[in-house]
Amino acid sequence: MFDKLYKLISNDIGIDLGTSNTLVYLKGHGIVINEPSVVAVNIKTNQILAVGTPAKQMLGRTPLHIRAIRPLVDGVISDFEITEEMLSYLIGKADKMSKKLAKPRVLIGIPSGTTNVESRAVYDAARSAGAREVFLVEEPMAAAIGVRLPIKEPVGSMIIDIGGGTTDVAVISLGGVVKSKNLKVAGDRLNNDIISFMRDEFKILIGERTAEIVKIAIGSVMPGEYMETKVNGRDLLTGLPREVVVTDADIREAILASTKELVEGIKDMLEMTPPEILSDIMHQGITLSGGGALLSGLDKLLQNVLRIPVYVIDDPLTAVARGTGIILDDILQYKEILIGNQDELPPR
Repeated sequence: MFDKLYKLISNDIGIDLGTSNTLVYLKGHGIVINEPSVVAVNIKTNQILAVGTPAKQMLGRTPLHIRAIRPLVDGVISDFEITEEMLSYLIGKADKMSKKLAKPRVLIGIPSGTTNVESRAVYDAARSAGAREVFLVEEPMAAAIGVRLPIKEPVGSMIIDIGGGTTDVAVISLGGVVKSKNLKVAGDRLNNDIISFMRDEFKILIGERTAEIVKIAIGSVMPGEYMETKVNGRDLLTGLPREVVVTDADIREAILASTKELVEGIKDMLEMTPPEILSDIMHQGITLSGGGALLSGLDKLLQNVLRIPVYVIDDPLTAVARGTGIILDDILQYKEILIGNQDELPPR
């Protein structure tokens, strides 16, 4: 009776808590927030100045008394208080879009392989941020549900969710994760590779935002159409501003080592997969989701190396958020896939 009452007077909110971006799903409205996971803080007063896009625009441009902080590193909370403030802002913003009397119920996607301590930190941050109930789900499982893979059938499915801080590789069958692996090769690592390459090869210093813009504009892992872009930075020899022209071949060289590490990590995962499920994956193919799936040529490279069909889903950035929405529509049906440190669900 109370459960039915709460459905009428409170919202259900799904959150894809990412290192680079956080997406918020509001039941009945779809994805209502897509903001960078950045918070700007006045360190003199401890006042939150901005969250999301306005805070990201401050990265590398703040005076001494203002810090633009990314509270999640490699998918893990590095600053609990700032994460709590960010979640409070996002939950409050989503909750206001559909005003209800009671506090909302929240489902949060976290990376696979997260320890009990790390998942507890996410749970506590969400409760402190104003959630009535908090449930946690592994991001690759949420992404698989979001793209409608047959996770409950006796058929093996493989999904690779490439985010900002981590890449989650998971093999799923019969409503559970058979094997999973968490790789630290993801969007942020590629940005750092580009920064290092520009420093070593061009003797020019660029920031994280510039590296990300270059990666999105001309980043690729296989030769294709010639692309180039202009990059502005600080000359390491003179200390003065300088502009250089960078090509797609330069960026491929910059991220080559990380790309190889990613491919090897996926190969290791396939080697650990039971042979019956491996046979299913060969027929079903591998699904790519997350922002990293948009890196030009990555699907073709994996297909050439692994000799298994590889598919990039439509709108890969929102797969986890869409999955949280599907789970929230019938949370009891997906009770078994929710992970530790969550509020108790009533029996079905």
